[in-house]
Amino acid sequence: MSQSSPVTAPAVDTVVSRMRALAAVLPERDGVAVFNRVYLTVTEEIDRRLGTGEFPDPRAAAALDVRFAERYLRAVEAAEADRRPPACWRPLFELRRHPGVRPLQFALAGVNAHIGHDLALAVVDACRAIGCEPVDLEDEFEHVGEILTALEERVREDLMPGPDLLQLADPLTHLLGAWSLERARDAAWAAARALWALRHCPDVAGEFAERLDAAVGFAGRMLLTPLAR
Repeated sequence: MSQSSPVTAPAVDTVVSRMRALAAVLPERDGVAVFNRVYLTVTEEIDRRLGTGEFPDPRAAAALDVRFAERYLRAVEAAEADRRPPACWRPLFELRRHPGVRPLQFALAGVNAHIGHDLALAVVDACRAIGCEPVDLEDEFEHVGEILTALEERVREDLMPGPDLLQLADPLTHLLGAWSLERARDAAWAAARALWALRHCPDVAGEFAERLDAAVGFAGRMLLTPLAR
């Protein structure tokens, strides 16, 4: 593994600081703010575990974490500058203030965009940055996935609308059952491996990434279907 472009814990601290700055200025009920709070918690936990040596390869874990976070932050910057963010993020930015969309939907739509699209590209970004193959990041990928899974459970508990969710007639019940973080993680890993295999065919890789972006965006729009209260 080459030693070019090392990514260290201070770089993780930088993306944490940028997310905290967003949290300080976004209205609490804004859909992006809802996701940002979720993702900030994830990144702070990864930062903490990097500090305690829980990752097999801290340098690789930091590289993956930073490249992953930067894709979300670039999407936010694009939206703030009135540029088009990736298709996977557009539903969240377009519907962020819709009164018929519940906080849990905003959180899951953000997770869908970030895991379904950004994670695969972040694996490729990290491999290029530190000179490795996706297989060399598999342990770090799994550790990050475990943190995300634990957090998703907490998010569902914190943002559940209450006992009404148990009613099968509640549309949110069906939306929640239609999306799985575990399936999204598996698909992201497969997509990362495919993109890496296609790295010497930029036209094909670009088309693959574009179609992935569109498909994840479509799923996000379904997750953000406004629901009657």
